[in-house]
Amino acid sequence: MSMKKIALSLLASTALAGAFAQPATVSAQDTIKIGANYELSGEAASYGQQMVDGLNLAIEQINADGGLLDGQQVEAVVYDNLSDTTETASIAQRLISEDVVGIVGPALTGTSNAQKTITNAEGVPTVSPSASDDNYTLDDAGDVLEYVFRVCFYNSYQANVGAKFAAENLGTSKAAMIIDTASDYSTGLAATFAEEFTNRGGEIVTEQNFTAGETDFSAILTTILSSDVDVIYIPSYYTEAGLIIKQAREMGIETPIVGADGMSSEVLVELAGAENATNVHYSDHFSAVSEEEIVQEFMADFEEKYGTDASTFNALGYDAAMLLMDAIERAESTDRDAITEQLAATTDYEGVTGTFSMDEFHNPVKSAVMISLENGEIANAENVTPE
Repeated sequence: MSMKKIALSLLASTALAGAFAQPATVSAQDTIKIGANYELSGEAASYGQQMVDGLNLAIEQINADGGLLDGQQVEAVVYDNLSDTTETASIAQRLISEDVVGIVGPALTGTSNAQKTITNAEGVPTVSPSASDDNYTLDDAGDVLEYVFRVCFYNSYQANVGAKFAAENLGTSKAAMIIDTASDYSTGLAATFAEEFTNRGGEIVTEQNFTAGETDFSAILTTILSSDVDVIYIPSYYTEAGLIIKQAREMGIETPIVGADGMSSEVLVELAGAENATNVHYSDHFSAVSEEEIVQEFMADFEEKYGTDASTFNALGYDAAMLLMDAIERAESTDRDAITEQLAATTDYEGVTGTFSMDEFHNPVKSAVMISLENGEIANAENVTPE
């Protein structure tokens, strides 16, 4: 069964939010334009390009199966935001002026925040693959942004998952945290992890700090080596986490290491060394070793198109695009408000990053995947929820 047919087979069981007073009007355009505002150069180019690859595969599959709305083909209108917030805002305006029915991206929370107020004010449905800041779908007053959605879980959710995994699955009770104090991502995850871990009877024995770009963590690890801890929580990106893991293992620290989705990269193992990437666990959105049919079909299709294995960011980009196209089909229209209504109504949507429904804050309700590494290879992938 094609990926489109799998996605659209859910339509009969998907709840619709309200009813239209009049039948939806199908667009008369030759193609349905979906905008993509992604980081294709600059510091986040790797993330953005992976998500565009996922987007292109999704559109290729939909078009091969006959398109949307009784035969209209889908066209991606893709622009590079240079990993820059000012450029991101400019591209958002440009995409709106080109009559896209919705937008996917950007990859980063910072660039996503630069876009969201613009698209929300203009009434353009926007689906982020990976903006994980807790408040991404909210305005400054804490109200839900009507046209803003995401397919990834948010940071405090995965920090709670990490704390539960450390306390229950690993059976630990004394934690050290190594925090990037220059990163809101890192400090936010650490605060939530500490609260949840202590609520579960654990203790934060020591907090050690660094800033992104550092490469020598010997002083931090020496302190941890002399501390009575049985787990280390590293809420940082793979660039520093890989080096920390390498240096910790070389110093004889065999304590389990737990992290978050910032560690989801093959580069983590390259930096750490495969032999050192053992007893390492991190929360993620996707598991390539899942035996679910939809995941295995996605992996096969991606490998056939690109000649390589799909990553978490490929999968998130794919799901964001597929969800938006599924909402267009459910709306039976390219009207932006009708599409937005159906995005909010999403129930039991089967994506490659998990089956989810959209909550009242436009966040997907789904489990996280805890990835466990042994000798640099995925030894286990377990779905975990905070409850």
